[in-house]
Amino acid sequence: MNAGTRTFALAPLPRQAWLFLAAIAAMVLVGGLLLPRSEPLPAPAWLLAPFFVALLLVAPLLALRRRRIAVEGEELVVAASFYTRRVRAEALDLDHARIVDLGEHTGFRPMLGLNRFGVPGFRAGHYLLRNRQRAFCLLTASDRVLVLPQRDGKVLLLSPEKPRDLLGHLRELAASQARR
Repeated sequence: MNAGTRTFALAPLPRQAWLFLAAIAAMVLVGGLLLPRSEPLPAPAWLLAPFFVALLLVAPLLALRRRRIAVEGEELVVAASFYTRRVRAEALDLDHARIVDLGEHTGFRPMLGLNRFGVPGFRAGHYLLRNRQRAFCLLTASDRVLVLPQRDGKVLLLSPEKPRDLLGHLRELAASQARR
């Protein structure tokens, strides 16, 4: 990280995301052990099953761990599972940015995943919202979501732990860019 980087903590990932992956692992493990076999395996199934479960869970676990919101120089950088979005502060329409509860403002709720990764309680990537806008999302909570409209009509939906701090920092950055 350079001197011009400031990182913003995300809202904690809900327990249900981790439980979902644990449930998938358990189902794969039980399914692998209960499948009938016509030929004996070269090694006992109880030795192979954990290996395959680990292989199946490595990518989702790594994707869940890759969550970051930072301002690097004059750019907002959002790393969300397999995706990274870089947006210059001047490309954001900060006058219309706001913090919403997706339970109340359902128009901003992600409806259709276009290129995304998600488990219960976590959404990352490109979505079509209920209000028909395209959005890049990094959502770990739905009660305090920072809605950042872009000047090109797209939207960023983020779940920082302190959305007001991120919004304030982006406004300061945009104001300093405007003075230049």
